[in-house]
Amino acid sequence: MDLGQDGGIAANGFLRALPPESLARLRPHLEPVELVRHQRIYAPGADAAFVYFLARGLVSLVKTMSDGRLVEVGAIGVEGVVCLSSLLGLPEAVLESLVQIPGAGYRIKATVFRDEAARDASLRQLVARYANASISQLAQASACNRLHSLEQRCCRWLLTAHDNARANTFQLTHEFLALMLGVQRPGVSITARGLQQAGLIEYQNGRVTITDRDGLEAAACECYGTVRSQLSDFQPG
Repeated sequence: MDLGQDGGIAANGFLRALPPESLARLRPHLEPVELVRHQRIYAPGADAAFVYFLARGLVSLVKTMSDGRLVEVGAIGVEGVVCLSSLLGLPEAVLESLVQIPGAGYRIKATVFRDEAARDASLRQLVARYANASISQLAQASACNRLHSLEQRCCRWLLTAHDNARANTFQLTHEFLALMLGVQRPGVSITARGLQQAGLIEYQNGRVTITDRDGLEAAACECYGTVRSQLSDFQPG
């Protein structure tokens, strides 16, 4: 992907949803960035100096408990923005932002973004709409983690990863998936083996290939479709 071209900007749903005049004012301040696997963009309490817009890849929002265990409470892909707290004018990141699927995108200084939003009503309105969609997504993830089976949640996560990797094959270890789903590794291994035997995925050497997208959607819980609907205003090009 050539992030220097308009096609790269259109690959992010938030930027694509901006009115042309609003995007024109932000464009000179957008800096292309590469995102590598397991990269920590922000730790909780860190200075949220930049706002990130993904054009390819997936970033997990992670909550770490006092005993060191962690679990994914949400994910941000090509539809959205990493560091919502910056959009809302908060100086520090609330959750850890961890790159799950490597990719690329843009970043802009949070101070510049807030200055532009202060003078641009259309940008402020879009931030409010995105914040509302993000809150709904976090609530859906919380309910999903409590009410749905490991297989359903695993299918949901694989579908989300597939959407944002922009490829049928991507890196994913059982250990990391278990960590994100808040379960033990053996449970994820058994679930992945079942999905592979059903012909929905292939898994080899830490790489997953989606082989039956329709079947994976049928096996996932309602949350995948619900979140897609919540973020429908921010679908990229």
